[in-house]
Amino acid sequence: MSVKLAVKPQLQPKAAAAGGAYDLIIIGGGPAGLTAAIYAGRARLKTLIIEKMVLGGQASTAFQIENYPGFPEAVAGHELAQKMADQANKLGVEVLWGGAAELKKEEQSWSVQVDGKPVRAKAVIIATGWENAKLGVPGEAKFRGRGVSYCATCDGAFYKDKNIIVVGGGNSAIEEALFLTRFAAKVSVVHRRDELRADKILAERAKSHPKIYFFWHAVVEEIRGDKNVAEVALKDLVSGKKLIVPVDGVFIYVGSQPNTGFLKGLIKLDDHGYILTDEKMKTSAEGLFAAGDVRAKTLRQIVTAAADGAQAAESAREYIESKG
Repeated sequence: MSVKLAVKPQLQPKAAAAGGAYDLIIIGGGPAGLTAAIYAGRARLKTLIIEKMVLGGQASTAFQIENYPGFPEAVAGHELAQKMADQANKLGVEVLWGGAAELKKEEQSWSVQVDGKPVRAKAVIIATGWENAKLGVPGEAKFRGRGVSYCATCDGAFYKDKNIIVVGGGNSAIEEALFLTRFAAKVSVVHRRDELRADKILAERAKSHPKIYFFWHAVVEEIRGDKNVAEVALKDLVSGKKLIVPVDGVFIYVGSQPNTGFLKGLIKLDDHGYILTDEKMKTSAEGLFAAGDVRAKTLRQIVTAAADGAQAAESAREYIESKG
């Protein structure tokens, strides 16, 4: 079922005909996809976003966003996502809730399979983003949802006055560690190096916070417990010593992996599975474009995703018009 744009599930927009044909399909409703939709809507392209979770993508789960231009006092992720969705909605963009399982070229269009039904368009923008990388250690999968989490904004409130561990040293890890101090009694950051990779301002805040502690040059070897997480086995990479740390929860931020599994063999990807494009967001397949964090690039931020989305929409418009 196709519906008008909505970030919040309680909104029930007008339905559109299933299986219809569009000028442009955008797979993914994060900042890149929403920006592309805004530009496509302004170009009067009949546009559909396909999204399986929530509009705004990873950005919608951020507690505060401090580096997006125009918000000097910071903005909540869900608020920024809602504003982007509202803007696209005003331009007549539609959304189809579901997962894109297959993408293939037909004579004059692209066909996307969504929950077993095809939707067609003259051009497609892939903006599927990424998902959190896994540690791959014993206990991680077993305790997911029972002490192992990848979203502090989603699950932080369950850990009021408890001890938790955050694994990672980049911006995501430190932002979420700071957020978790609102609930937890103690937040321990486990990082394999002896210095954080996060922006200096975030690192300074974390190091000076009375609730945040650090396990430097350490890695998680196992997550243990009975029904829920009870302890974590750490290894010091310098001394080789093992340490058992009692904890109630483990939040993991050790990188990302692109959502490109349905594209293998269709277009060129780099060694990590990210989509290769030129500066106009064109992929190796005609009429197929990519934008945002799913693309092979050096900086993955909301502002760069938005820039990608704008360029991808413009390139898609040019392509569509060239085909008459």
